[in-house]
Amino acid sequence: GAMQCSSGRAASSFSASCSGQAQFLPVTPGVPCIAGRHAWRGSEFPLPPRVQPICQRHVQASSVAIAADEPRGRTESTPYEDLPDTPVILKKVSALKLPKWFFRSVACAVLTGQVVVRICQGKIHWKNTLEQLKLVGPSSLGVALLTAGFVGMVFTIQFVREFAKLGLTRSVGGVMALALARELTPVITSIILAGRVGSAFAAELGTMQVSEQMDSLRVLYTDPVDYLVTPRVLASMIAGPILNVLCFCMGIGASVLLADLVYGVPANVIVDSARRALTSYDVLTSMCKSWVFGTIVAVISCAWGFTTTGGAKGVGESTTSAVVISLVAIFMADFVLSFAFYQGQGDALKQLK
Repeated sequence: GAMQCSSGRAASSFSASCSGQAQFLPVTPGVPCIAGRHAWRGSEFPLPPRVQPICQRHVQASSVAIAADEPRGRTESTPYEDLPDTPVILKKVSALKLPKWFFRSVACAVLTGQVVVRICQGKIHWKNTLEQLKLVGPSSLGVALLTAGFVGMVFTIQFVREFAKLGLTRSVGGVMALALARELTPVITSIILAGRVGSAFAAELGTMQVSEQMDSLRVLYTDPVDYLVTPRVLASMIAGPILNVLCFCMGIGASVLLADLVYGVPANVIVDSARRALTSYDVLTSMCKSWVFGTIVAVISCAWGFTTTGGAKGVGESTTSAVVISLVAIFMADFVLSFAFYQGQGDALKQLK
């Protein structure tokens, strides 16, 4: 009793011109069959509403035609600046039609304030925070350790080569420890986070923004800042310093291994020199740097994702821009923090005499 597609010809020509079983395809009412000459016969059953008969041969072509005939509406979530609870300053900046990077910078500052308020108020979604902590921490640990190990070996080659000419081989460990703790490991760790985690944050939130998922959260009375942004920022703030310490240990270990195996500098000489040069102040400032850098990466990536427009192309542009801006902000913050922490003359190398 199944219905069959026919073009009004003889039964023998039907199989050649329109072979296959007929199918139902949900479409907008009033859209004709793409093979308009076809008719339906032998139908004891009425067709359901909003259903169009079409043969297997024309399924793909019909889908294209139907998509072209459907009305085009907004398919993205409500822009961040148009939300009812958006801060007034963002609405004013948006009304001025300033460059997008300026609006995003202001949105980043506003989002930072909102996250700080949520954390102080205890509005933390712990389940999401633990999931993001796994992404930022254990999932990024292997890449960060591998990078820190090779950086430690590269700088060991340079230091041993030059210091050996001056008879300062015993100072290699101290200089290496200071370089790693103060500058190298915080910056390297944050660069890894920006490339691996920051891009993921921007892409995820950007995709949610252009696919109306943000509006779905608001319909369910869920604040996207509480549910999406705060867990990511908090996870980066926690994982950054921990990754920094582990990368420092990896860098020192790789340096000791290379110096002992290749250049004949005993491991105890490197370790003792590093112990005498490094102070608790250096460790604390290193962890403070990595904490700031992790926060910068998370906030910028989330802000760029929140302000994404333009569909899939906009998601790609936001992801790339978030990584680039994060790297620039990291280097700028590194200069400011280094100038504040290490201004003036130091006496760390006096301990190596």
